[in-house]
Amino acid sequence: MTRFLPLGLALTMLAAAAPLHAAPAPSADARLKALYTSEYAWRRTIEGPDEDNKDAPPVLPDVGPAMQAAKLTRWTRTLAALDAIRTADLSPAGRVNYAVYRQQIVALLNEQKFRDYEKPLNSDSSFWGNVAEAARGDFVREQDYRNYLAMLRSVPRFFDQNVVNMRAGLKRGFTPSRITLKGRDIGVAQVVEAGSGEASPFYAPFRTMPSAIPAATQALLRGEAIAAIRDQVVPAHRALLAFLRDDYIPGARTTLAAYDLPDGHAYYQSKIDEFTTEARTAEEVHAIGLAEMARIRTRMQAVMTAAGFKGDLPAFLTFLRTDPQFYARTPQDLLDRAAWIAKTFDGKASQWFGRLPRSRFAIRPVPADLAPFYTGGRGGPGIYLVNTYNLPSRPLYSLAALTLHESAPGHAFQMPLAAENKDLPAFRRDTYLSVYGEGWALYCEALGEEMGMYQTPYEVFGMLSYQAWRASRLVVDTGIHARGWSREQAQRYLHDNTALADHEIETEVDRYIAWPGQALSYYMGALAIQRARARAEKALGAKFDIRAFHDAVLALGSVPVPEIDRRIDRLIADGGKGPYPDEEP
Repeated sequence: MTRFLPLGLALTMLAAAAPLHAAPAPSADARLKALYTSEYAWRRTIEGPDEDNKDAPPVLPDVGPAMQAAKLTRWTRTLAALDAIRTADLSPAGRVNYAVYRQQIVALLNEQKFRDYEKPLNSDSSFWGNVAEAARGDFVREQDYRNYLAMLRSVPRFFDQNVVNMRAGLKRGFTPSRITLKGRDIGVAQVVEAGSGEASPFYAPFRTMPSAIPAATQALLRGEAIAAIRDQVVPAHRALLAFLRDDYIPGARTTLAAYDLPDGHAYYQSKIDEFTTEARTAEEVHAIGLAEMARIRTRMQAVMTAAGFKGDLPAFLTFLRTDPQFYARTPQDLLDRAAWIAKTFDGKASQWFGRLPRSRFAIRPVPADLAPFYTGGRGGPGIYLVNTYNLPSRPLYSLAALTLHESAPGHAFQMPLAAENKDLPAFRRDTYLSVYGEGWALYCEALGEEMGMYQTPYEVFGMLSYQAWRASRLVVDTGIHARGWSREQAQRYLHDNTALADHEIETEVDRYIAWPGQALSYYMGALAIQRARARAEKALGAKFDIRAFHDAVLALGSVPVPEIDRRIDRLIADGGKGPYPDEEP
């Protein structure tokens, strides 16, 4: 007779006899996403205030030895994990994410290997200046003030950690050049001299407070501010001032070149890699700069002739530097002119760009304590800073080029577009790659001529002077850091090849000395975008749409140069259609 096993037992026996199968391995895209999601979340927690959580108390970052060791370990492991992913296994979108993310990690890891944190300042930026900037923020709610107070109370710890790092850098000769530190203690001294009362710049947010905050609460917050400034902020600045004046500035190195720093050749090459994102040597970059300068000078000569000037180029540069017609009479005049230029672009924007950012920007003067050492202007999300210090060094003929670079369609346009692009992962929306961002902004200066933004030959020459300024950086930066150029030699090169005022030439050269490699990003990035556009125009012919090209470049966020080329390859393959084909221009 036939016997049957109970159904449950039969199924159990079949399952036991069947071969075992492990869960499918995660795809390369999934592994990459898990890696960058985890690391970027960690990175944001250690960098300082959480900009996405306005109620979270802002925390000045931990820059102590344990954290520096943790960064080195984390980014070493992250790079190893990245290198274990085969890029051939990634989707097209995954390959772009991989390239952008790997560029970030390599740069971060190099900063740890070369201990960049032991030099937390350059000629126009510093850790104490970044703290001071918090007093110029927007204060609307009671929580905004409480967050600010929490930050003030953490100033002593943050300053102490930075001073320890700077002492380590001082001991091994890893400092900015002494000449670039002249006067850099002024902002610190101003905090000390102002004292702990209401005259302190850190008290500024409390002078006028929103009426929505009850009067009793306002009084309480003001009292806490006075106490924090007296007990934490001023003592920390007093100790820092003594360190700068007694130890750091006198002990800083007297040489200029990055090659003269510890492991200087490798250090400078790492900066070239970071700021150009291409495999270039210092000699190659220097040669590119010389060739571009020769090309721009030929165009300068033609524009000078069109302006009706009868002398030679040096005489024309002297004329531009000295004739009163080219300079604002008051700081407000300069700000008003910048605002007019920015608004003029608004009327042209839709002809050149399919997608515009929702974000807007303010125009403000550079803070007085920074202005003597600061560049002519700087822009970013929500802000365009115009330097109104020393008006004879702020020519109106170059203001249009400056405004296009720093405001729209440059930094205050490109960076918000990236931040608003939810198709990008957070590490691409929030971070800034200099060769892309500065390259785009410099491209925008030249684009201004096509857009009709330059009203006179002098303004066209101002744009060309700015192009020459950035091309000359390729010559000057590599000249200083790899060829042993003197400060005077670098200044002379800029004086002879651009229309920059002598004051701005001095501050710019000091910036290049103190920040090796960063100056290379502008022109190398602009060249990449110009090459990509020329290739698209040639391949697409009548199908080329300037709005689609700009949208395609801007939709990338902030990427290495090879990714610009790959994106334009796709634009050409798609017949010139941009990333938003269904949207009205």
